[in-house]
Amino acid sequence: MSSDFFWMGKALRLARKGIGWTSPNPPVGAVIVKENLLVAEGYHEGAGKPHAEAVALAKAGKEAEGATLYVTLEPCDHYGRTPPCTQAIIAAKIRRVVVGTVDPNPIVNGRGIARLKEAGIEVTVGVLEKEAKELIAPFAKFITQRTPFVTLKLAMSADGKIATKNRESKWLTGELARRFAHRLRHENDAVIVGVGTILADDPLLNVRLVRGKVKQPVRVIVDSQAKTPPTAKAIRSAESPCIIAATERAPTERVKRLVKAGAEVWVLPSDSKGRVDLLELLKRLAEQNIVSVLVEGGSELAGAFLKQRIIDRVILFIAPILIGGKKAVPAIGGEGFGRLSDAVRLSEIRLRKLGNDFVLTASVGKE
Repeated sequence: MSSDFFWMGKALRLARKGIGWTSPNPPVGAVIVKENLLVAEGYHEGAGKPHAEAVALAKAGKEAEGATLYVTLEPCDHYGRTPPCTQAIIAAKIRRVVVGTVDPNPIVNGRGIARLKEAGIEVTVGVLEKEAKELIAPFAKFITQRTPFVTLKLAMSADGKIATKNRESKWLTGELARRFAHRLRHENDAVIVGVGTILADDPLLNVRLVRGKVKQPVRVIVDSQAKTPPTAKAIRSAESPCIIAATERAPTERVKRLVKAGAEVWVLPSDSKGRVDLLELLKRLAEQNIVSVLVEGGSELAGAFLKQRIIDRVILFIAPILIGGKKAVPAIGGEGFGRLSDAVRLSEIRLRKLGNDFVLTASVGKE
């Protein structure tokens, strides 16, 4: 029915309110409708809090009987921090359930839908499915592959530079773009930068330019030899943990100074070039229930992630400025690819304008 798309669209908008708060759970929205009129709505506000369906059902009360429930993700059918949503739906005597997408979690994956059908409830699956899957993409990767969803974010000039030959980079983009970048930090569990960025800019790596309550991401500095100064702002600011990803090449005294300053130092395996093994870093982050990470640079780190093809999404902030010069810092460094056939292809490309800047968002490795 055409009204299904309308109400599912509303449920998706509700779900997006939970982005940044629900990890390691996915964001979910729910709407209860009777005779094409809104009865109640809800969304998952955070891990350990009631699921979207439970919130909406509690608001609806007896009005839920005979109504249609629109939910962006298949209702759970197992006990976790909260009881199964299927039980609440059945007890409320909901007549029909419309689902955006099946839950990729192996312990759910169709069980919730099957339970509802067994109870005599009409179930429709796949309404605005593409949008529903996109909403939970980080969760889907994490729950099925046990590794975080990786977004590479770069702010660059129109000719692909992130700094001049003198390493000047503030500010390439305008205020609106910078606010959006801070929103991305809020939406991800961790922010990753290379030690070069710390030495050049000494960033806080926190969320500042966002109104209202925000979640501060874990800050991760890839620093094989522990060159990060103990006085770095990312360490001194106690808003969220700061992890230094080092290797066995890091001098013991440097590691001790960083730990004393308040950093958490992980000694990880090296790759063939003596740098931090990024796959091992992602694996370790997943063990800490880090579902999504935002790679903010610099150039060499971006190149390393790209070379290993461990990026799921790119977000490029493009400023209307030309820097030029062979010595200017490219957005993506490293060795690059020798053949076009090996280059990383982007798909599902979207372009929007923010002030004078453009923001390009695309998926990686999807045909």
